[in-house]
Amino acid sequence: MDLRSRRWGRAVLLVVVLLAGLLIATPATAAAPGRQTHTGVLGGAAFRVETPEHWNGTLVLYSHAYFSAGLPIPPEVWLANRKETEHWLLANGYALAASDYEGRFGFAVEPALRDQIAVLDWFERHIGKPRRTVASGMSMGGGIAVLLAERNPRRISGVVATCADIDHLAPYNMSLDVTFALRTLLASDEDIDLVLADDPAASTEALLGVIERALTTPEGRARLTLAGAFGNLPPWRHAHHAPPVSLVDRIQQQAAWASSSSSALGPAGRADLERRAGGNPAWNVGVDYGRQLARSSQRNLVEEAYRAAGLDVRADLERLAAEPRIAADPWATGYMYRYAVPHGITPAPVLTLHNTGDGGASTDQENWYGAQVAARGGGDRLRQVFSARGNHCAFSGAEEIVSLQTMFARVETGRWPDTGAEALNSAAAKFGPEYHVVTNFGDFADKVMEPSFVSFSPSPLLRGSR
Repeated sequence: MDLRSRRWGRAVLLVVVLLAGLLIATPATAAAPGRQTHTGVLGGAAFRVETPEHWNGTLVLYSHAYFSAGLPIPPEVWLANRKETEHWLLANGYALAASDYEGRFGFAVEPALRDQIAVLDWFERHIGKPRRTVASGMSMGGGIAVLLAERNPRRISGVVATCADIDHLAPYNMSLDVTFALRTLLASDEDIDLVLADDPAASTEALLGVIERALTTPEGRARLTLAGAFGNLPPWRHAHHAPPVSLVDRIQQQAAWASSSSSALGPAGRADLERRAGGNPAWNVGVDYGRQLARSSQRNLVEEAYRAAGLDVRADLERLAAEPRIAADPWATGYMYRYAVPHGITPAPVLTLHNTGDGGASTDQENWYGAQVAARGGGDRLRQVFSARGNHCAFSGAEEIVSLQTMFARVETGRWPDTGAEALNSAAAKFGPEYHVVTNFGDFADKVMEPSFVSFSPSPLLRGSR
């Protein structure tokens, strides 16, 4: 999930890419001595391919994140999470390719599954058939990379999914739980549409105003933590800072994630998905919020905040239980299961990388996906690694490259190299300082940081789709 930048609490992730519309692929042009750049449009989607001076036979097919309209527009299609990674891959003989997806913006999972394969087809026709193709991706794109491998088992050799929403339906359900609690407990007298909104922008602005006002009182802050707990939103938002310690600071950082969720996946953010799916795919009919709180990783924060405010959480849970619920449109939910919820069959090995303090795409997704893979007997095909930082997709080039190197080794040898935190940190530390820049999405500040791979066990996904 990826967010707007007008407020700090809304901009988690997205920088948007744009290519000039061409009717056919442009002739190859030299990007550097011996290298070739190819750009064009396939089926209405801009694409970019880079080939190195001496190709080693491996192609990295990159899937970009959710792009929100209205953000600054870089000049070209992204080929990696960080530019340093792109340069390193080309310098070391890897070819790179990516589609911008038809329509470019919003929940473009369905077109991405078609357009990325179209780029792979183009590559094979014009460059050559790769010995191996590794699908990589960021946020929504990480989930797309997993889906590409499941749907094209003979064409994708491995997957590196960073900060991925893998079960794409779950965040929309959990965001509905968050906004439902915000409206019920903090804005019961306001006209706020949570789904199929008549005025999505106005409903989103209203929710963001609710959060800002609630932060000014102990009672409001307590109810914010309860709403955030239904999304398992962590009380850590800044990539460059340690986790906050004081209660108020923790609530403020969790509330920043609630603002992001309300923006990216709330009334305005879900309008694009509702258009694509032909209705509302999310629901909270039958959800027991008392049970959800008991399962939440943020239960202790809620209890601490309610004690500080002198409130009884049971009374607020009763208010939630009495509130009329929201039903899904079955055909829209079916759209999500057709295009956006993987089975966990792992025909190719998968490596996932996640920040431990990610509230843009919950680490709980990793718990869910690991369980899906294990249930289908593919446990040895999956490795999940974590970086100890707040924020969404806050990785350095070194951490991204080491993750890709791990997959290249797995694909080449059929065996996993050491994926323990110590081994990964040691490998990342060998890169120069220019490879250790970490961006804090929100203020988009950069800072050189040490590698931060860590052993971590994510919490269960509260609303997994399977």
